[in-house]
Amino acid sequence: MLFNSFAFLLVFLPAALLMHWLVERFQPQWRLPLLLLLSFVFYGYWDWRFAPLLAASILVNWFVAQVFLQARQGILITLALIANLLVLGIFKYFNFFADLTSLVSNVALPKWDIALPLGISFFTFHHVMYLVDLKAGRAPRFGLVRYALYIAFFPQVLAGPLVRWSEIMHQFDERPYKRPDAAERFGRGFMLLILGLAKKVFISDPLAEYVNPVFAQAAAGTAIPTLDAWQATIGFTFQIYFDFSGYTDMALGMALMLGIVLPQNFDKPYISTSLQDFWRRWHMTLSRFLRDYLYIPLGGSRNGLGVQIGALFATMALGGLWHGAGLTFIAWGVAHGLGLGAGVLWRRAGLRMPAPAGWVLTMLFVMFTWVLFRAPSFDAAIRIYEGMLGLTATAGTFKWRAIALAAAVACLGPTTWTMVQLIPPRRWIAVGFAVVLMAVLLEIGDSANYEFIYFQF
Repeated sequence: MLFNSFAFLLVFLPAALLMHWLVERFQPQWRLPLLLLLSFVFYGYWDWRFAPLLAASILVNWFVAQVFLQARQGILITLALIANLLVLGIFKYFNFFADLTSLVSNVALPKWDIALPLGISFFTFHHVMYLVDLKAGRAPRFGLVRYALYIAFFPQVLAGPLVRWSEIMHQFDERPYKRPDAAERFGRGFMLLILGLAKKVFISDPLAEYVNPVFAQAAAGTAIPTLDAWQATIGFTFQIYFDFSGYTDMALGMALMLGIVLPQNFDKPYISTSLQDFWRRWHMTLSRFLRDYLYIPLGGSRNGLGVQIGALFATMALGGLWHGAGLTFIAWGVAHGLGLGAGVLWRRAGLRMPAPAGWVLTMLFVMFTWVLFRAPSFDAAIRIYEGMLGLTATAGTFKWRAIALAAAVACLGPTTWTMVQLIPPRRWIAVGFAVVLMAVLLEIGDSANYEFIYFQF
């Protein structure tokens, strides 16, 4: 069920909150098993056939961890990591590599047409973080229920944020409704949920109407007029931000209502004045995962300039492949790897750039590369680029209202998390949020209900 659906908002979530409150109040020892059960009900609602895959993934990885703690054989963790990535590769990349092999060698390999389990990239990376830290001696032993909840916790199982075990495990032991600020935390979580919904329904989804038709025309082979190409590119730049950050706000809000604080994932990325700054602000939990579990093990910045540039390139290329089984995603990652490498060389040379010029160049780079991320093929991306560069015969039209609203909210206002923390507890504010929620529900019932973009990853 989608976070922005009646089934979730009016049935599952209220029932989950009520059951959680009752259990936490009268039978607190059953709080974690209840949250785990709710998480599997939520996950299985999408497609019950994939719930056993999630359960098997949890059981196998937990069992490997227990055996490792007894035997202290690092090869067990290595094999488990390979197995996790192999399962991810089979489900997500088997057909991609089959097509790539056929393209390169003219050898036709069989296809495996099976649906991609939702959230497999995210829960696989959660396993990786724990197992790597366990092998390094940084992570302790956890019981099966706690470990399973760490992997399957329903607010974040489908699209993150990527949560380290050290950020959440200790919170499972707390009594959230015994805290003196329990009511305030619940209220602020509810506000986060409403604001995330509003970002999705009132900003991201309308921008889809600016973006989808243009990219569909490009995919169909139609030449794209200049203004239409810029409309689609700028529109997608803000669509994906409000879509993903709206989901994150909802996840953080629901977790907070359940007594769990999840890490933030966005910090106004479109005010960045360099590409390095952008990746410190965009999908922050993925950025630090790539840094700590890929970039640094590949050499990082402490083994010479050549190793650093190579590690950046490989990290971002693999990060692009993680986002999708397609050459356009790899190209998107490679472009960011090259851009980050150029930034390293620029700083090593002692050069400086005025902040306004850095912002303009960063935004142009990010927008141009978003075309690769969004386009279904290189041909479609080229048609968008031709339009943006004025190589088509017609100027086209530019719908700007939704884009202007999105740009103002993204660049001028505070982050949702900051705003919610600053809002004082007042009745009239609560009434205002109730009105916003009613408006969101009416909009959901009256228009197309778009799936969150990052659910496909």
